[in-house]
Amino acid sequence: MLVRFLSLTIMSAALSVMPALAHHSHGNYEDLSKWTAMQGTVKEVHWLVPHSWIYLDVKDAKGEVTTWALEAAGRLAIESVGVKREDVKPGDTIKVRCHKLRDGANGCLLGFVTPTHGDVARGNGVEKDWDGGGGR
Repeated sequence: MLVRFLSLTIMSAALSVMPALAHHSHGNYEDLSKWTAMQGTVKEVHWLVPHSWIYLDVKDAKGEVTTWALEAAGRLAIESVGVKREDVKPGDTIKVRCHKLRDGANGCLLGFVTPTHGDVARGNGVEKDWDGGGGR
């Protein structure tokens, strides 16, 4: 009976952790040792749990705008490394370093954000970690 109880307990624990591990996989992004840099105008910022998002309008060489979805850590993780909500707002210009999606879609795993909006009080020119863990 004890063996059955322990087996059931171990299986339950393993199964409860598996969705969390799958959810936090970075397997759908390109090589995590390489960064893609881009800059643009913030369209939207969503401070959510488990992941926050920045939607960034980026102009290409022809001047055409494409919106990129940048996946960041959750609100609490971002705030824990010193980022404040007022640091980045819609309409601001920012530079980012991220890991692009493997499938070539306009999406990235966000690592670092540098506001270039000109407001020193809101962190202009200061790169901050939006992955919450040193940009992995």
